[in-house]
Amino acid sequence: MMPAEFAIATEGLTKVFRNRWTGKEIRAVEGISLRVTRGATFGLLGPNGAGKTTFVKMLLSSAHPTAGRATVFGRDSREPEARRCIGYLPENHRFPTYMTGAGMLDFYGALSGMDAATRRKRIPGLLVTVGLETWGGVRLGKYSKGMLQRIGLAQALIHEPTLLILDEPSDGVDPIGRRQIRDILHTLEQKGVTIFLNSHLLAEVELFCRDVAIIHKGKVALEGTVKDLTAGSGYRVEAEKVPDQLQSQLRAQAKAVASRNGSVEFLFANREEANRAVDLLRAEQCEIETVGRTNSTLEDVFVRTVNAQ
Repeated sequence: MMPAEFAIATEGLTKVFRNRWTGKEIRAVEGISLRVTRGATFGLLGPNGAGKTTFVKMLLSSAHPTAGRATVFGRDSREPEARRCIGYLPENHRFPTYMTGAGMLDFYGALSGMDAATRRKRIPGLLVTVGLETWGGVRLGKYSKGMLQRIGLAQALIHEPTLLILDEPSDGVDPIGRRQIRDILHTLEQKGVTIFLNSHLLAEVELFCRDVAIIHKGKVALEGTVKDLTAGSGYRVEAEKVPDQLQSQLRAQAKAVASRNGSVEFLFANREEANRAVDLLRAEQCEIETVGRTNSTLEDVFVRTVNAQ
């Protein structure tokens, strides 16, 4: 049994599909070993076809692994009890459009084993949480895409899960709605809920998640904290009134140089080179605007990782 301090733990998780006519194998997920700590905010990233959805399906036991295993809070994910603590919002959900928002939440709450009294007490508060308090009596067929995403999030939260698995939760949601969803997730994070997020909106993942894994061609290509993965690989020094001779000297030492509106920006490979440049600029009484470490965006990291495979 894997340690229970991990909300999700997989060991060599593999899924192979076989074409029934040609016999050709498609290795959708290949040997993924991943750990998600209790209370973490974790982002699973990857291009289309990388194996993200298949990986999630194996966690939820809607697809069975060809090899390897997965646990949820130390329990084998194939056990029904292991999945009772999970709230799940799929990417392409299909809620019955003839139901009202409140009726749908009541239905899914009943499926989760909640009694009627608990459902009646919890549903109004959930509708307020997702900003749909005036829409509870309206049929889902009249909801916009963003509203359907928010009622879907409420559905995932109806039974107060300790692990929330979200597949593209901000898909089709406007910027205000995305901010609202992020605020809801931050509140859940503060309550100790583990949040496992699968999204193509890398800026959203960067804002919210502490840890990420990038999978490509069914394998983990890179994993770590967002802070570490986006940490800068250089130092930027921007100054004004830099004499031509000094500019030429620093250009020879810098990785890159950019000039605009009378200022010159130098990019150096390390702190020592940046400090030497600052000393030279001060000696010439140049006006130093900024000195700082450069950072990559999560999108930069993602593109470099996928292109390198």
